[in-house]
Amino acid sequence: MGCRPVNDPAMSNILVTDGGLTSYSDAYALQQRLVAARKAGAIEDVLLFFEHPHVITLGRNANRANLLASEHVLRQKNVELQATNRGGDVTYHGPGQIVGYPILNLDRIKRDVGWYVRTLEEAMIRVSADFGVAAYRVTGKTGIWVEAQPQEEKLGAIGVHISRWVTSHGFAYNVATDLRYFDLIVPCGIADRKATSLEKLLQRAVSSVEVKARLTKYLGELLGRVPQITTREELEAHLAAASPSTTVG
Repeated sequence: MGCRPVNDPAMSNILVTDGGLTSYSDAYALQQRLVAARKAGAIEDVLLFFEHPHVITLGRNANRANLLASEHVLRQKNVELQATNRGGDVTYHGPGQIVGYPILNLDRIKRDVGWYVRTLEEAMIRVSADFGVAAYRVTGKTGIWVEAQPQEEKLGAIGVHISRWVTSHGFAYNVATDLRYFDLIVPCGIADRKATSLEKLLQRAVSSVEVKARLTKYLGELLGRVPQITTREELEAHLAAASPSTTVG
């Protein structure tokens, strides 16, 4: 499938941190600090996992017409609205959805944006297969999809930002997501496709811990990186050891 890692002869580490339920703005601020440190070569590659309180984010190319609810309605539903520098259109994040933010130096892995996006898709496809769900790609539509009637449904979304070959933002994988919140938007600007979740497809509860462990395993394999599980405190210590100019945020 073309997602074999192309990287240094020696396998390198990737620090993996599960931040739990964290506001989108706090997660974004941490990403910015990590990106600066990674560009400076002061920290290794990092994979962040979060769940966010209800938030709708607008990508760089977002069409505001794809936001179907007024800001008044969003406030009533306690849904935050955030502009972001990732690619893509409008999307929703919320509890029960695993959001992954890889902070990688692609210059040391593979300088190919398309390959990187396909790699994120492949990791989610492999995790889905482990749970007995046949997810796949749809030509011209980023993310992963599953068979449904009348049209396929989206199980995982991708929106990335790359600066000087250092990545930020990433993917959102619907595990136990309240899908009603997607009715507030046209997800990723695709009007005739709905979102789905692993729990809806399986009709049972799914452990987010197990899903994150499998995402970590497959991303490590595909990127040619050895996962090193770290706490948020340990990650902050890595940042504190970096130069002062990379830790302000």
